[in-house]
Amino acid sequence: MRRFFPIALFAVLAALAVPRALAQQDHAEGTRKVVSKPEPAYPSLARRMGISGTVRIEAVVAPNGSVKSTSIIGGHPVLAQSAQDAVRKCKWEPASHETKEIVILNFHPN
Repeated sequence: MRRFFPIALFAVLAALAVPRALAQQDHAEGTRKVVSKPEPAYPSLARRMGISGTVRIEAVVAPNGSVKSTSIIGGHPVLAQSAQDAVRKCKWEPASHETKEIVILNFHPN
């Protein structure tokens, strides 16, 4: 029985490690090259209030390079909708599978 325990322990640990390694490969972020990235419109309310800052958007990009969906990760709420609209117009290079890309947009009044 003492010989069986280390072998069983090794088998259990190996089985747990394999799915974790595969999951890390499936969720690569920021791996595709941006083909076109239009500038976001600076919201007039933000300009009047002197709001500047950075907005982070997560985009789910289809294999053909178009944006399937977006979600706001962080940033000022007044700037967020404009950033999200701009990211929806972005295009990435084609790939064999869907990816998640993080886009960071900076807003500064002129």
